[in-house]
Amino acid sequence: MTFLHVDMLTKSFGSTTPVKGISFELERGSCTALLGPNGAGKTTTMRMIAGLIAPSAGRISFQGQHHSNGEYRSLIGYLPQHPAFYGWMTGQEFVMYAACLSGMSRKDARRRTTFVLEQVGLAEAAKRRIAGYSGGMKQRLGLAQALVHRPPLLLLDEPVSALDPIGRREVINLLQSLLTETTILFSTHVLPDAEEVCDRIMMMRDGEIVENGELQVLADKYRRPQLIIQVERNNAANEWLQSLRSRPFIQDAQFQGSTAQLTVNNMEEARRIILDEVSSRDIPLLSFQSGTTSLEEMFMKVVTA
Repeated sequence: MTFLHVDMLTKSFGSTTPVKGISFELERGSCTALLGPNGAGKTTTMRMIAGLIAPSAGRISFQGQHHSNGEYRSLIGYLPQHPAFYGWMTGQEFVMYAACLSGMSRKDARRRTTFVLEQVGLAEAAKRRIAGYSGGMKQRLGLAQALVHRPPLLLLDEPVSALDPIGRREVINLLQSLLTETTILFSTHVLPDAEEVCDRIMMMRDGEIVENGELQVLADKYRRPQLIIQVERNNAANEWLQSLRSRPFIQDAQFQGSTAQLTVNNMEEARRIILDEVSSRDIPLLSFQSGTTSLEEMFMKVVTA
């Protein structure tokens, strides 16, 4: 069931148009990653959906109903890339403040604040002043205020950018658990996170959506068989390694020292011929790995095309 429908959404600032007539839908309960290089239009798109800036053209519809002037904001929890806080408040006070602004009673706001601070791992720091929070703690606090009113749609702009590996893992696990109760759209540059959490991805380039679909469908479209070969550092082995770039089964070859990353069009043929040559020429092979190109390589192929 479609929860959010965006139709020909456009935003211009003078002679600059960072978002150029994009259209997409979000299904209820889905998690979609919005990917793109800096300047692609991701944050502007998020801010328009959140009702923080008005579109120059286009329509945003929630649950089949068109809204304007941000009147749907109660449906949204929004975490900006760089959330701002009142440093003199405690974390508990700030989330309570956000809850009351959403229209919750003080009793419900207090109960919900306690719950979401525990959920994001800030229960022990709840009564500390925000001015003393680390960058990662502030990111968690921003997520707590986005969640406190139980929004059916979460918009998260780089939600794990300020977190250490442990914090990132906790937030990713939290996002996975939230899929039973909300729809999520988040932008990220941490592509493995998108691959782990999301069922759909959208890729933006120069204000336009250049790919949009289920992760597995796009993976099948762009991923290619790949070999990673490492040999000992000697002239004969390195010359042989470099010679692989001219083989007919090689589509792309990247070299770094005595390691080659080879994208192939026929894995069976490539594996057979290369291993035969390693044996017949007595090549000092250190490692031989077969797999497929990564989401990051797919991303680079699409956004730099």
